[in-house]
Amino acid sequence: MNTAVRTGLWVVFGLFFGFPLYAMADFSTRKLLGDGRTWQAWANLVTDDALYQAIVVSLLLAVFTVAAMLALLVPTMIWVRLRARWMSGLLEFCCLLPLTIPALVIVVGLRNVYLWVTYLLGESALTLTFVYVIVVLPFAYRALDAALSAIDLQTLAEAARSLGAGWMSTIVRVVVPNIWPGILSAAFISIAVVLGEYTIASLSGYQTLQVQIVLIGKSDGPTSVAASLATLLFGFALLLLLSLMTRGQRRRRSKSTVIPGATG
Repeated sequence: MNTAVRTGLWVVFGLFFGFPLYAMADFSTRKLLGDGRTWQAWANLVTDDALYQAIVVSLLLAVFTVAAMLALLVPTMIWVRLRARWMSGLLEFCCLLPLTIPALVIVVGLRNVYLWVTYLLGESALTLTFVYVIVVLPFAYRALDAALSAIDLQTLAEAARSLGAGWMSTIVRVVVPNIWPGILSAAFISIAVVLGEYTIASLSGYQTLQVQIVLIGKSDGPTSVAASLATLLFGFALLLLLSLMTRGQRRRRSKSTVIPGATG
């Protein structure tokens, strides 16, 4: 009975999520005039210069955002847990605060700051990295917090320090490998958030992927739908990769666990 219910739920969820994707794929490959199929909309993802540049910009923004977020958040969370537990509530509040602030308020609030950013770094769309780091903080914090809560961080750090490791070596060689699934989760979720963000980029006047999709949709529906579907499939691939990597790491850990008395 349990197997039948589980199978039925998988079928229902598969149809619920799969049918819209099929409809998008069908529309993006259908000829608007006449019968038959065409891949012109998908080819436009590469041949359309504006769309291609927007894709490159969004991918670079995702990479830079993840790098800056991890460089900022991982050492800070480790330090707070080891040396300043009294700051954990304040850190959590600051990281979750962006969830309560509308994107419009964030853009207006950072306008004066961005006058200096554009003055020093130019008006490149890549300067959105600073804003996106703030936007992804709530999602990244939860993933890293869960990973750090699953290990005995204090014992690991003290053991590494007693063996002569410096703080940087302790973080990179001891702590990071033990929270790697959390780091991957934070990175992949941040990438999905950055690739799907529209409001901040649009209000700031930058041409990212989502802004370009909306603009193209006014004149070329199939290409807009193809770009949207490609973004969804890319996010699905990231989540699938995350699942496979974390599952593989769990299997390696379970195989490396020594059962007491088994070697006697």
